[in-house]
Amino acid sequence: MADTFQLEIVTPEKLVVKDSAAEAQIPGLNGYLGILPGHAPLITELGVGVITYKAGGAEHTLSVCWGFAEVLPDKVTILAEAAERPQEIDVPRAEKAKARAEERLKSNNPETNYTRAEDALQRAETRLKVAGEK
Repeated sequence: MADTFQLEIVTPEKLVVKDSAAEAQIPGLNGYLGILPGHAPLITELGVGVITYKAGGAEHTLSVCWGFAEVLPDKVTILAEAAERPQEIDVPRAEKAKARAEERLKSNNPETNYTRAEDALQRAETRLKVAGEK
């Protein structure tokens, strides 16, 4: 059995990662999945969270939200709505998004979409975590 698998992370705008990984952790909709070479095939929906993977002896992290992942024994393909490396994250923008989401969640406005506000808060917190600001 191989020691690595091909990892590709793609958004509608670009190919974010194309690397040979020894392991990965991906945020499934119902929790994180650990992936090693030779993993059983599966398709899962992604939630908001952090993707970590080891390649070339180093650990890499990305912020990701929504999409799908296809896991095969020798290849993992992630199709995400958004995926950002730490250096690509606009920290002031993420901080503002977090503050806006928190304000919406604290409001008693009956027109507030609380599910959307919770999603925005989770995404902002994930981006700040990956950027090293939290």
